[in-house]
Parts: sequence; C-alpha cells; structure tokens
Amino acid sequence: QVQLVESGGGLVQPGGSLRLSCAASGIIFSTYAMGWYRQAPGKQRELVAGITSGMSTNYADSLKGRFTISRDNAKNTVYLQMNSLKPEDTAVYYCNAHWASAWVTRDYWGQGTQVTVSS
Repeated sequence: QVQLVESGGGLVQPGGSLRLSCAASGIIFSTYAMGWYRQAPGKQRELVAGITSGMSTNYADSLKGRFTISRDNAKNTVYLQMNSLKPEDTAVYYCNAHWASAWVTRDYWGQGTQVTVSS
C-alpha cells in the first residue's frame, strides 16, 4: 500500500531552521508531483510548496525565499528546508503525492508532522 512518512518536525526558536522529510513507498515516486501543505489550529490546510516530476517548483507567495522544496528520486524522498522560521509557521505539515491523467487522479497524504516555532 501507499505510505508517506514525514519526519523532521519539532520545536524551534524564531529565526531557526528545520528540514522536513517525506519518504514515500508504494508509488512510482518519480512520476508523482509532491507537495507540502500545512494546517494551523482553526485554519484551513494550505499549500506550502510543490515540486513536479520534472523538478519545477512553486511556493506560497508569503513563503518565497524562506522555504525550499526538493526531491531525491533515488531515495523516494521529498524535503522541505525551512529557514528564518516565525511563530506563524507553527502548524502540522503534511506531505502530498499527486498524479493525474485525463481519466484518473490519485492523491495520497502523510500523517503529518508538528512544527512549533516558539521561544
């Protein structure tokens, strides 16, 4: 079965950095677009960053310059490097795998990893 397992979350002080990882299994990883989403308490889940199978990236406008998404197809892993973290970055971060054709769409989610930015 498909599994997306996030890791790397935790407690960090404002201005600090974290690197999230998401290891995928059960899919042909290189063919999937991968994304990171986050959900803060009382708020809707929002896109943080995405990377296509062709390595094109996109980011939430408010996060450009602080966050970097990357992938290693040999390791079936997508990463999110988060720098200059702010308290408002506190959220559960989720990994997403997305594949679509003209007839079929597939979306898979990880269980989430908590990121808390606080002094």
